[in-house]
Amino acid sequence: MNLEELIKGRRSIQLYEDRPVSIDELKNMLETAVWAPNHKMTQPWRFIFVQGETKKKVAELNRKIGEKGKDAEERKANGEKAFKKIDDVPVLLIVAMKENHSPKFREEDYAATSCVIQNFSLLAWEKGIGMIWKTGQITIEDEFRELVGVQPGERVAGMLQIGYPAKVPKARPRNDVQSLITELD
Repeated sequence: MNLEELIKGRRSIQLYEDRPVSIDELKNMLETAVWAPNHKMTQPWRFIFVQGETKKKVAELNRKIGEKGKDAEERKANGEKAFKKIDDVPVLLIVAMKENHSPKFREEDYAATSCVIQNFSLLAWEKGIGMIWKTGQITIEDEFRELVGVQPGERVAGMLQIGYPAKVPKARPRNDVQSLITELD
């Protein structure tokens, strides 16, 4: 695929095959992904792979967070759904970033880290590996941060759920970019 096809073809994946993903291959993709624009070369990112027992603990925590509803049956069903959303994912990749004390640099660092995630997403898609970028409630919970080793002074920029797609959703329409362009002389 060329770059345009990769960008337009990539999808956020939520259903995965029950098949392992090579951590070494993902690490190699990160070697390329970090070549993102980064003002002042702060390179604030750090990567934490989560599998096995730790992933089960993350899924259990997500169950607790997801247990919402009017009655016990609804809470149990919602909790189980939240558990499976994590448990059925082959690999989690937590992208943590140092939070600069300067608001300007903090914003630039988040933008650069987001570029790394996009680069990684495209590199994975090129190899037939899908993912979805999550930043839900779980990522700001102290118990989650401790469980996956996010340090004080770091922010979770994303919890990437990674695996081989069991289902690829159809493209959703985008706004007409021409209507969003202003030209000034």
